[in-house]
Amino acid sequence: MKLIGFLSIVFLNVSTFAKGSNSSALDACEAQIEKQSKYTDQTKKLNSALDFIWSQWMHESPEWATYIGYPGMDHRWSDRSLAAIQKRKYIPPCHQKLLAQINPKKLNAQNALTLKLIVKKIKSQIKGNEFSSEYLLVDQLGGAHMDIIELMLSAPKLTAQDYENRLARLESYPIYIDQTIEMLEEGLKHKVTPVKFLMEAVPGQFDTVMTKNVKDNPIYKVFTDMPTSIAQDKRHALTTRAENLISQKVVPALAKLKTFIVEKYIPHCRTDISTSSLPNGIQWYNFLVQEHTTTHLTAKEIHELGLAEVARINKDMESVRSQLKFRGSKADFHKFIQTDSQFFYTNPKDLINQYRVISKTIDPELPRLFSKMPELPYGIREMPAYKATTAPTAYYYSGNIKAGRPGYFEANTYNLKSRPKWEMEVLTVHEAVPGHHLQISIAQELGDLPEFRKNEGYTAFVEGWGLYSESLGEEMGLYKDLYSKYGQYSYEMWRAVRLVVDTGMHTMGWSKQKALDYFMENIPKDRLQSENEIDRYITWPGQALAYKVGELKFQELKKRAQEKLQAKFDVREFHKEILSKGALPLDILEEEFNNWLSKKQLSKLN
Repeated sequence: MKLIGFLSIVFLNVSTFAKGSNSSALDACEAQIEKQSKYTDQTKKLNSALDFIWSQWMHESPEWATYIGYPGMDHRWSDRSLAAIQKRKYIPPCHQKLLAQINPKKLNAQNALTLKLIVKKIKSQIKGNEFSSEYLLVDQLGGAHMDIIELMLSAPKLTAQDYENRLARLESYPIYIDQTIEMLEEGLKHKVTPVKFLMEAVPGQFDTVMTKNVKDNPIYKVFTDMPTSIAQDKRHALTTRAENLISQKVVPALAKLKTFIVEKYIPHCRTDISTSSLPNGIQWYNFLVQEHTTTHLTAKEIHELGLAEVARINKDMESVRSQLKFRGSKADFHKFIQTDSQFFYTNPKDLINQYRVISKTIDPELPRLFSKMPELPYGIREMPAYKATTAPTAYYYSGNIKAGRPGYFEANTYNLKSRPKWEMEVLTVHEAVPGHHLQISIAQELGDLPEFRKNEGYTAFVEGWGLYSESLGEEMGLYKDLYSKYGQYSYEMWRAVRLVVDTGMHTMGWSKQKALDYFMENIPKDRLQSENEIDRYITWPGQALAYKVGELKFQELKKRAQEKLQAKFDVREFHKEILSKGALPLDILEEEFNNWLSKKQLSKLN
């Protein structure tokens, strides 16, 4: 899942702040500390601090602001200059001082939780600033060459001004590219780069946004879909300007970046796949593990957990193979379901249409498990060609009512022989409902929470929920076909294997080949998908650990609630409680759950 598209990696990292902040943002923060020191009411002080910090985040990360529907930022890019980034590292400590003025004991429970969450987040930002992630701006999964398409698609498209804002971004795109090149050059100096063989896939990705015919460019196509409320002569003027800017500004800037990547960057990228090969790399990986899982589990503990989960799930998969009366080994069965024509579509449209059928089969079953549904609709679309060859099987792109954008489950149709029918039900559950779309949209619609909580995306919670949701498929009438049931177990195995190979490659000296062999031994994915997955774990160290760790926590909490409440257990009430506070770190999720369960047990006794 791409929780917030191209921003999913950098999120609130220092590399995303916007032009014009620098020392002025720090000055504003110091002034806010002075202003707030005069408040006596702690709730007023908290709300003032939240509004201020949120406003600074939005002004300094305009791409993220666009994505979540915050107004006024849609014409701007982040400032990626080295000088701005270095100055900006002083801002989170200032935010920390701002929040230290507030006495949590004089807040109600909800506000106290909010304070705890934002303090924890800023503490993580400060810790993250010890590592040089600002240099890692381009890889096979994203970068400035993809950012522009994602942002053009994500921005509002309701008024002529929305398109004027897009044009402003096209106009200033060369500056964004120059700053990107500057940071990549700094990364070379500090020996902080992606892995060389993975970067070799990047130059080919430029072809989609460097088309010979401007009107074939995906950026231009955004301007051909304007609402009819915009006058025809205005639409013509906007598209003409877009055509000129793409040909005169965007394509030359992309060509400059591509040339730099091919001639100067790739030849000097690192060859060791482990994060430990980066400066301060061991500590960096340990930070990423804790950041993504929101636990204090060590890499070794997660590796051992993965081995145990692989052994457990293998027994479930063996049981299904036995029910199917398949004659042959596990490897033989995996080869069969990866190659037999009955398991594959031959037309991308048929694959997408079947995903739509599955999603509409699930929708009416949701009220049996959930008492609250999101207002925001979702759709299913084909993944664009420019990223499909190196992308995973699917992504979820969160929508936003303010931006007038639905959520989207985006399915990869590249190489249809890699997209088996038996994985479609479990994938739909994870990416759409009751997985990512339901959880993320409900969080966005929690009107009584501050904005940062409605838009927070702790990986362990969000991805853990997606994987937990897969286990609900049977209760919604899915997995009746044994091959689809095997698909469910395969997806659970996939996330268990991640615990082993991610930690193996980044802390135990595993080669890519060793990780790939282990992956393919346990999961029925072909070599293309398997390599893409392993490459992803190399590029996003620690991120893939969050799925299984989060899912196990949700399963643990559900089991405890069932045991303690017995006949009084209501799955709809349990799900409502879990989702009612937005995404949470797993340690805080457990604290909140324990409080809820204690109250439920008391009411059971009375």
